[in-house]
Amino acid sequence: MEPVSEQRGYEAKKAAWPLWKKLAGAALVTILVLAVAHNGGDSNEGSAHYRRDTFARAAINSTSRSIWRPKVGATWQIMLSVPLDPNKAISPDVDVYDLDMHLNNATAIKRLHDAGKKVICYFSAGSYENWRDDKGDFKPEDLGNGVVGWPGEWWLQLSSPNVRKIMAKRVKFAADLGCDAIDPDNMDGYQNDNGLGLTAQDSISFVSFLTAEAAKYHMSTGLKNSANIVTSLVDTVDFAVNEECAAHSECQIFSAFIQAGKPVFHIEYPDGAPDVESDTADTMCNPSGGDRFSTVMKLLTLNAWVEYCNGAKYN
Repeated sequence: MEPVSEQRGYEAKKAAWPLWKKLAGAALVTILVLAVAHNGGDSNEGSAHYRRDTFARAAINSTSRSIWRPKVGATWQIMLSVPLDPNKAISPDVDVYDLDMHLNNATAIKRLHDAGKKVICYFSAGSYENWRDDKGDFKPEDLGNGVVGWPGEWWLQLSSPNVRKIMAKRVKFAADLGCDAIDPDNMDGYQNDNGLGLTAQDSISFVSFLTAEAAKYHMSTGLKNSANIVTSLVDTVDFAVNEECAAHSECQIFSAFIQAGKPVFHIEYPDGAPDVESDTADTMCNPSGGDRFSTVMKLLTLNAWVEYCNGAKYN
């Protein structure tokens, strides 16, 4: 007898399947066809962004039970120009520290964890900085105009696959350090002369992407400034980090986070700091719409000096 090929043998076996198995197989094929038709019918970039963001939300939901989520009213300190000295006593005694991940190591972060603190790790996700170790990974077409007031920094094309690949590595680096959350900066390129045609939707898509990457490593994500996209992302991210909403009369916008049960880590840079007059401090600490914000007063250098609304100062 002529040997039966693998394909013919498979067909013969399939013909002998019971009716329930044939029906189940047909149903599965139908579902797959409909899914492909639904997701693949539009190949433009907007549709691709939509699909990526859908996957981002799915990733966030799949790990939500194990992600640290800060509480409204959490106390904090932010230091971005100096590293934490793990050999010194932890001061101030606050709930959360926001640190530049490039200036700190796993030892410093473990020191904070041992003291019962949580750590948010800062990095610039929306701009190229010509002093970072991975600066050579960017392509010329990834860069737009220079960031005004910040020499050596350029806006980034947020939809670039290369940029997203680099930022995914940075998120993983934060996880490897032991960070509990990320604070990705410069998400507001659309509000600036970026030279890339960036839109608010570009930033929404990019923040969603970063949030999904962080969720892979059980880290939460904050929205930095970007008042125009708060309503679009308040349900996606876990907290806000805001600079000068009191000075710009926009704290009411960020109060959406408080209403959603998520904290606003609020920074003001008062005139006269580190010698802040009481009237100035009162304005910074009690802005319209800023109820229950976690407010600190800092120098623009974001070094160790900090003043709190209760008058306590640390350096």
